[in-house]
Amino acid sequence: MPLARNPRPASVTDAQLQAAAATFDLLSVPSRLHLVWILAGGEYDVSTLAELTDASVPATSQHLSKLRAAGVVSSRRHGRRQLYQVDDPHVQSILRRIFSHIAVDGTLTPDPKKPRPPRRPRFAPIA
Repeated sequence: MPLARNPRPASVTDAQLQAAAATFDLLSVPSRLHLVWILAGGEYDVSTLAELTDASVPATSQHLSKLRAAGVVSSRRHGRRQLYQVDDPHVQSILRRIFSHIAVDGTLTPDPKKPRPPRRPRFAPIA
C-alpha cells in the first residue's frame, strides 16, 4: 500500500525566511520576549517596563529600541513620556499560542487530546 503523500507546503521566499529568522533571533532574548508579552497587554513607559521586568531603565530602553526598529513594538509620545505597545494582533496571537503550549515550570504542554467518537458495536444486537 503506497504511503499517503502530504500536500506540498505553501512556498515562502528567501526574504520571508530571513525576516522570520531575524524576528525569532530578536525574540530569543528572554528579557525582550518578556517586554513584548507585557506590551501585548497595553501601553507602558520605559520606567514602568523596567520595574515590571526587574531590569535597568537603560537596558530596557535598548531592548525597546531594537524591538521598535524591527517593527515588533510601536511607540507614541504622551506629554514627556514615550509609551510603547504591541498593536499588531498577529504578534499578540502568536504570543498567546506560544505560551499556551508552555507550562509555568517551562515544560511543553501537550495538545489536548481530541475525544474519540464512540465505537460502533461489531455485531448488530439481536432483537
